Amino acid sequence: MDYNALANLLFPDVTAQPEDMENRFPQRELPAGACVTRIGPSPTGFVHLGNLYNALIGERLAHQSGGVFYLRIEDTDNKREVEGAVETVISAMSYFGVNFDEGAVSGGDNGNYGPYRQRQREEIYHVFAKHLVQRGLAYPCFLTAEEIDVIREKQTANKENPGIYGEYAACRDLSIDQVKENISAGKEWVLRYRGVQTDEYIAVEDAVRGKLEMPRNNMDFVLLKSDGIPTYHFAHVVDDHLMRSTHVIRGEEWLSSLPMHVELFGALGWEMPIYCHTATLMKMEGTGKRKLSKRKDPELALSYYQQEGISADSIWEFLLTVLNSNFEEWRIANPDADYRDFPYTLEKMSISGALVDLDKLRNISKDVIGRMTAENVYKNWLSWCEEYDQTFAELIKKYPERTVAALNVGKGGNKPRKDLETWKQACVFMSFYYDETFTVADEMPEECDEETRKLFFAKYLESYDHADDSSAWFDKVKTITDELGFAVKPKDYKKNPDQFKGSIVHITNMLRIALTGRANAPDIHEVSHVLGEDIVRNRIKNWL
Repeated sequence: MDYNALANLLFPDVTAQPEDMENRFPQRELPAGACVTRIGPSPTGFVHLGNLYNALIGERLAHQSGGVFYLRIEDTDNKREVEGAVETVISAMSYFGVNFDEGAVSGGDNGNYGPYRQRQREEIYHVFAKHLVQRGLAYPCFLTAEEIDVIREKQTANKENPGIYGEYAACRDLSIDQVKENISAGKEWVLRYRGVQTDEYIAVEDAVRGKLEMPRNNMDFVLLKSDGIPTYHFAHVVDDHLMRSTHVIRGEEWLSSLPMHVELFGALGWEMPIYCHTATLMKMEGTGKRKLSKRKDPELALSYYQQEGISADSIWEFLLTVLNSNFEEWRIANPDADYRDFPYTLEKMSISGALVDLDKLRNISKDVIGRMTAENVYKNWLSWCEEYDQTFAELIKKYPERTVAALNVGKGGNKPRKDLETWKQACVFMSFYYDETFTVADEMPEECDEETRKLFFAKYLESYDHADDSSAWFDKVKTITDELGFAVKPKDYKKNPDQFKGSIVHITNMLRIALTGRANAPDIHEVSHVLGEDIVRNRIKNWL
């Protein structure tokens, strides 16, 4: 076989050589040890937590080492592409604070190693495809889908590995005249890699899983589809070489494909990047774990976290606890540090399945928001509201000073309150600070009947002085409590319940409900000073 003639027949318009591509995309000038990483989502319109999980690993490796982190859109499967999906990916990553140094951006590219969309790199792939044909390492295959189905049925019946290889690779030894005849007849073809029939094993050092041993590839796998667009296997190898990736971070579902990729790097004479196959995202179901499902689990989609208003910082902290077993210890030792200061390492990653625990995420979120200043909470909350709750956005913009003051309630002391866990929940929790959204959610204590309520609120308004400090204010509440026959000390009521109508706890809960609409609310005195005297008096009067 004249492989040069075959290569020119298949790729008559390809004149560039591999060295031309090497010169076009030179080695990056980076500090020693700098990592070059990327994420390569498909534009299907569904951006999932796994994308962010792997993005965080790539971002940390690159930016901790002074390297480069980029976004590549892997759009080789045209049938699955959804209009606007690239913008969805970019928007989601931006929301969660994932910053790319280069790559695909809305409407174009940013960087010198593009295009960063694989369908726009067809000419680059064809240079290396032609090169493989010239070396006798790839060939055109004219098998139809129906013929491949027949082969697969036979292999299943014989309990053989499915695929095109050995005796099933009917086109690997066609003469050049037969190839010409098929092409002239209008038959579609794909370009296949010429696999080697062997019992050899390969060893690959995975940065997460350690040494992996597996059979060497013996499949004649597809490099280019019939439309000239590469498969993931070919595109990723060419792109990660030319874009000078040092690490390939991807899910463990790609482990079975690793021998193909090792084969291609070897065939093309390129140094292989370090592979990092991450654990599958899992959730608890009953007493066991199962893989997160797109169909069953809304929390797999990144849009879930955006719509719920879980802050970007909370997601980062949560994923770092999932990624590195020592992050929680580090956070305890460094309570006020930026999470980006955490020395992330691949060595601390688990390979047994990454557990996504939403309760834990919400607890982390409470801590994260609790550490923010009131001004930062206001800014981040408003930003979310402007996209997801316009009505509340207008409300907190109408009362900015009151809102910031409200967000400061309970922040002092040794045990600051942690009432807010998401921006969506903040709209509910903070609603009592505004007459426009104030509602009474809880019922008054049974111990405080209508007569008691009217007596208490009348006396409360009569003695109320908005200028009172907390101590003076509480002394007045205790005086009224005693006058109404309620125990000023809760332990007295607990010891002798028959001697009192109730305790001061019931009285303060009654007052708390009147002012906030709920029994579980921050300090009444602090809340009153945020609401202002007019609102306080009006809300109390409504109960008279």
